[in-house]
This record gives sequence, structure tokens and C-alpha cells, in this order.
Amino acid sequence: MNKITIAIDGFSSTGKSTVAKQLAKHLGYVYVDSGAMYRAVTFYAMQNGLINKDDFNVEGLIYQLPKINISFTFNESLGFAEVYLNGINIEKEIRTLEVSSFVSKVAAIPEVRQQQVKLQQKLGDSKGVVMDGRDIGTVVFPKAELKLFMTASAETRAQRRYDELIERGDDVTFKDVLKNVQERDYLDSNRKDSPLIKADDAIEIDNSNMSLEEQFNKILQLVTMTIEDLE
Repeated sequence: MNKITIAIDGFSSTGKSTVAKQLAKHLGYVYVDSGAMYRAVTFYAMQNGLINKDDFNVEGLIYQLPKINISFTFNESLGFAEVYLNGINIEKEIRTLEVSSFVSKVAAIPEVRQQQVKLQQKLGDSKGVVMDGRDIGTVVFPKAELKLFMTASAETRAQRRYDELIERGDDVTFKDVLKNVQERDYLDSNRKDSPLIKADDAIEIDNSNMSLEEQFNKILQLVTMTIEDLE
């Protein structure tokens, strides 16, 4: 059976990573969470005093990019690959609302994107990969055989994110989460370098009223049709 590249783009908290993990596991493909890579760079910037609520030392971050080594290690008990920064597992640390509040600013830096895109393209050289993010179908894999663009209302996405954070034990309010979602939408869609846009040949999926099972089945059907068309 032919292996393909599956590019999944879309707004924050649309369930891109969830369905990408499901697809990769079902198909036996490699899953790459590109958003986690930008979160890792953001976490590095926070840990090294390069970004906070009042200041962002862009030049300092660019200068230190060669010191940032991001890798993925598969965790059998969890069923997916966790993110490591310079050899340290930071999977939990990068999922906080604080990291979320800075990641769009970090991801907008051209030098950061150039570094990460090269790594992402290398990870997908052999096909058989599912990658989700903001510019996978437009920049990272413009020739991907299947491109999806995930969307849902801001309120729906904020509720999903809020429930997830509360379940983790984070002290957050729905109002703050909604504000973060809306701010990230604006920043991701309006940055100069690789803004979040739907690729011309991407299939849009609004999952506002879809269950995870319905979403997975719909996308798996699209995957099957794409592979059959290549045979």
C-alpha cells in the first residue's frame, strides 16, 4: 500500500493533534506535532529570560537558536511521542496556558520558523507521516497528498481547551482561555511569515458539532480515498 503525507492545519484547539495521533496509530505512520516544537522553543525562551509579559528579546532568541535541540521519543505507555528539549522531557511543561500565551509571538519569528521547517521536512522525507500545525500544507509539505484544514468556533475551542486544562489541575478561567484562543487566532493569521491560511487544495473540516469518533471516521475515509486514487 502506498504511503502518503498527511498535512493537518487549522486554528488552535481544533483537535488537530488528537486526530493526527489517531491516524498515525491506525495507519502505522509517524506522527509529528509541529506545534509542540514551537512550544519547546517558547519554553526555552521563557526559561532563559528571553520572553515575558513585558519584553521579548527577539535578537537574543535568534542568537541562541543553535543551542536548542528538539527531539521526540515514543512513550509506549502513553501511545505517542513526547517532546524533549536538550535531552529533557518537557511534554507537560509546554502545555500550560502561559506557554500558549507566548507561542504565537515566538512562532512568528522568521528565523525560528526556518529552523523548525527544515527539521519538520527532514522528519517527513520518507512519507508515511502525519503532521499537524499552522503551515504544514502551505509551507512544510506543499505537495502533501492529503491536506486538511480544521476549524471550529472560538467558543467551542475555548471550552475544549478549558476542560483540558482544568482536568490537568491548572488554575484557569474560561474567560482567560477564550481570550488566549482569540489572540492566537489573530496572531497566527496575521503574522508576516507563513500565516495560518487554508491551502487551496485543502479539505476544510468544521468539527464544532462532531464527536471524536465521527471526526476520525470522516478523515480516515478521506485518507482511504486518497490512497486508492494513487494505486
